[in-house]
Amino acid sequence: MANRIVLNEISYHGSGAIQEIANEVIARGFRKAFVCSDPDLIGFGVTGKVLKVLEDHGLAYEVYSNIKPNPTIENVQTGVKAFQASQADYIIAIGGGSSMDTAKAVGIIANNPEFADVRSLEGTAPTKQRAVFTIAVPTTAGTAAEVTINYVITDPEKNRKFVCVDPHDIPQIAVIDPDMMSTMPKGLTAATGMDALTHAIEGFITKAAWEMTDMFHLKAIEIISRSLRKAVQNDPEGREGMALGQYVAGMGFSNVGLGAVHAMAHPLGAVYDTPHGVANAILLPTVMEYNAPASGDKYKYIAAAMGVPGTEEMTQDEYRKAAVDAVRQLARDVGIPEDLKDIVKAEDIPFLAESAFADACCPGNPRDTSVEDLAALYRSLI
Repeated sequence: MANRIVLNEISYHGSGAIQEIANEVIARGFRKAFVCSDPDLIGFGVTGKVLKVLEDHGLAYEVYSNIKPNPTIENVQTGVKAFQASQADYIIAIGGGSSMDTAKAVGIIANNPEFADVRSLEGTAPTKQRAVFTIAVPTTAGTAAEVTINYVITDPEKNRKFVCVDPHDIPQIAVIDPDMMSTMPKGLTAATGMDALTHAIEGFITKAAWEMTDMFHLKAIEIISRSLRKAVQNDPEGREGMALGQYVAGMGFSNVGLGAVHAMAHPLGAVYDTPHGVANAILLPTVMEYNAPASGDKYKYIAAAMGVPGTEEMTQDEYRKAAVDAVRQLARDVGIPEDLKDIVKAEDIPFLAESAFADACCPGNPRDTSVEDLAALYRSLI
């Protein structure tokens, strides 16, 4: 079996990187940008940083902002209509996972109109054409949507999220500028940072993991573990570290998939509108404990990457516990709740477990699971 790696054509990293957007647009001869960004980012002036770059170079654009925190089918469908009416010839996605996911779906459908029924994109849809040329500018250090081949859409009618996996949706250019993340409040910084850590850890232990992606994931765990606490305090070094760490995690997990943490987090977002990073952060230590018997010696390397000393002298049980404890302590230090008591209703658990089991991330979990196992994991946290 061949292992596949799909990455951006170009990525720019570092303070001031958004200035490169104008150079790329001019060099490629694009006429007008369709800018996807959510209302809060527009209101806070974050989107305006990129718009100013375009304006300073006389580059035309139109903004689309009908985007919810967990983007819906309707957000995508109205986005496709707006893109078509705009006569734009490329997309700039500015934001976190919500803006990125909306932009990806819009770009795919615009060039593959046979998938106008957004639900038909679930799983690995056989699209024929690449999405509309996209430049992705993340404003959170967590989702890594700018470098992944995944996007997630909410179906409100069915109270579920569905995952779409398509190499045709990856943005051609990613611009990772920590200055675009400097206005994130502490809670969002913590949640998105723990999402990034979840990507790195799940990607490292997933069934499809291999040496190249292990390299990305271990380095990401190391960077995130040393940077997240500082980033929550808005320390520039921490911000820069998280911008890089979350991207490196995305380079890995996009190519090998995730596991039960994400499978269980998606229904929480669909049913309760729980922020994705918060859901992942609460679930991660508990699911790590569950997966430990199927993890081989990988928790030893997770613990070491998180700064735990003496892992080489530890027994298997000791380093597995040390890895879980390190994750739990980091979540605690950045203010993540420790359980789902304020989120999950006991009567919803059967539906949540069934949804998680059907989620596209579930088959990648290192330990084979069941609806009953997933229900028990939810119950253990309420």
